[in-house]
Amino acid sequence: MATKINPKFKDELKKYGAVNMSACYNCGTCTAVCSLSSTEESFPREMIRLSALGIEDEIKSSLKPWECYYCGECTNSCPQTANPGELMMSLRRWLTSKYDWTGLSSLLYRSFPATIAALILVLAGTLFFACSRDFNLEEMLHYGHRFEIIAISTVFLVIFVPNLLRMWYFTIVKPKVRTPLKRYFSTSGELFVHMFTQKRYKDCEENTHFRWFEHMILVFAYLSLLFTTVFLNWFATYNLFFIILGYVESLLIFAITFDFVGSRIKKSRTLNKFSQPSDWLFVTWLLLMGITAFLVRLFIDLNLTESVRWVYLIHLIVLAQWALIIVPFGKWTHFLYRSFAMYFSQLKTQSKEPVSESAQ
Repeated sequence: MATKINPKFKDELKKYGAVNMSACYNCGTCTAVCSLSSTEESFPREMIRLSALGIEDEIKSSLKPWECYYCGECTNSCPQTANPGELMMSLRRWLTSKYDWTGLSSLLYRSFPATIAALILVLAGTLFFACSRDFNLEEMLHYGHRFEIIAISTVFLVIFVPNLLRMWYFTIVKPKVRTPLKRYFSTSGELFVHMFTQKRYKDCEENTHFRWFEHMILVFAYLSLLFTTVFLNWFATYNLFFIILGYVESLLIFAITFDFVGSRIKKSRTLNKFSQPSDWLFVTWLLLMGITAFLVRLFIDLNLTESVRWVYLIHLIVLAQWALIIVPFGKWTHFLYRSFAMYFSQLKTQSKEPVSESAQ
């Protein structure tokens, strides 16, 4: 079958954040300095070449953009300032849009006005709901809690499951990777290890180890706060342990995302040099989630009912925008796709190994 080439792919990729990729003259410096590169894997040079040629199908079937954790060594060492690290980031955004069956990821990544319009629409819907309840605190807390449960379930079943199946089809099924069913189960530990620890960061240069630790703590804090607010109903509980747990989780989210926001403002790290709107929305809304959740619970404990009412309304707006826009269609999905990419990559590696008779 002839390879399909899209000559306009470079222009399309610019809409997803690619910066100065045309300056690359294929010197190979990025591959020479990349800690993920090996004699078998040309990293990230292969992706740069495929992008320059516009070979979309091979990029779509590849997991390499997800294996890159953007330590910045390739960008710092590039003699042409072609920003290969940022290209890999833009490929992740592009791949996200291809996995998404709704097409909304593509629209929101490429159009900031569309993103603002979507956030305003959710804001208006949340205010309409609050107004219909006469801003009654008990009703807002009750329906807000129900909204969290329904939103999480719906986004997972309607958005994430089909999208992950599409990712599996593009990277495993379509390339005809032969993997026995038993290996999907025996390798599943790889998925959860990467999902909760993001351990691939440790394969990068030494100066990224603190960043790995921050990400790991953030993942645990975020998922723990999600569990505490949704399943332990943090805003309504009287259990002292759960109350303190929620405070600690929200403070950890605040501290780490505050550092992330500061790094993006200062551009102190290579990966922060070219921040896209989706990057800002992710860290800013996560920061707001931590702050507002903390204040809601604090004001509840201080019996400041009027303050709780309005701070909770702000929290509910932020929560709705987070759950309906940023989580299913924004940068948050990188956390999910990256974890599954590590899992699928392991399946691909094992598929090249001999299969024992017991596994056949």
